[in-house]
Amino acid sequence: MDGEELTEQETALYDRQIRVWGANAQRRLTKSHILVSGIKGTVAEFCKNIVLAGVGSVTLMDDSLVTEESLNANFLIPPDENAYKGKTVAEICCDSLKDFNPMVLVSVEKGDLSARSTEFFEKFDVVVIGYGSLATKKAVNEKCRKLSKRVAFYTVDCRDSCGEIFVDLQDYKYTKKKLEEKVECELNFPSFQEAVSVPWKPIPRRTAKLYFAMRVIEVFEENEGRKHGECSLLDLPTVLEIKKKLCEANSVSESHVPDSLLERLITGTIEFPPACAIVGGILAQEVIKAVSGKGEPLKNFFYYDAQDGKGVMEDISNSFTS
Repeated sequence: MDGEELTEQETALYDRQIRVWGANAQRRLTKSHILVSGIKGTVAEFCKNIVLAGVGSVTLMDDSLVTEESLNANFLIPPDENAYKGKTVAEICCDSLKDFNPMVLVSVEKGDLSARSTEFFEKFDVVVIGYGSLATKKAVNEKCRKLSKRVAFYTVDCRDSCGEIFVDLQDYKYTKKKLEEKVECELNFPSFQEAVSVPWKPIPRRTAKLYFAMRVIEVFEENEGRKHGECSLLDLPTVLEIKKKLCEANSVSESHVPDSLLERLITGTIEFPPACAIVGGILAQEVIKAVSGKGEPLKNFFYYDAQDGKGVMEDISNSFTS
């Protein structure tokens, strides 16, 4: 990603942010290639932010057709039906993002992300999966980890006014300021499979309840063959039964995962735009950190709930059991 120097046009356009994080960080951004799959409200916010920041390219994957529900939080889709009729979400969002920053190459890739070969991901520096199935997130993360180069991997999911971000930077080195000195640091990240398979009992009780609730919802959708958001209040008994089995298997009380939280997650299928802006902004900030090598990254989950207005980082790995 180090590549050639910034052009005069790039230096002029990104002058303000170069003053913040330096020319080398901006150069890495402008040479980076980002793959984004699944584009709803939160991911739309993320895409807007990284395009404005000046990444090299953004490749969008989302073959779903635009519906009225798509318009709720995805501001990249114009409200005029004639503008999006017959087009996929990725195609419409691609057109909108090009207007934000013509210097960023925005393109569309069609097809099923999970069916792509390991080699497909080698041309990207960052892979972001929005609203993906449990199987897709596991499979793509595994493929990224098999590559000889390090590919930063992220998942993001928003339901109702709650959001989750997962980060896997593998073995990651970065610099941060300590007093007046720059310090070299290194972090080791678990894979997605490892992070969602940690036994619940050793995890501290103060850990965000959303971590456990999202695992319950993932298992429900996988067992029932549902896509993201394909659930309603009628599914609550099944979800609660899955929660009971998971709590028993992990030797924890059922109070570990509040029923009221699970009910919110399965009934709030439409995203809450203010939550999208916050979670999408955090995700963009983290990707910029990872690409530029500047600043301490989030490790390895982030949760936001608009009901209490709190955002929390949770470091969840097998270290709890060692």
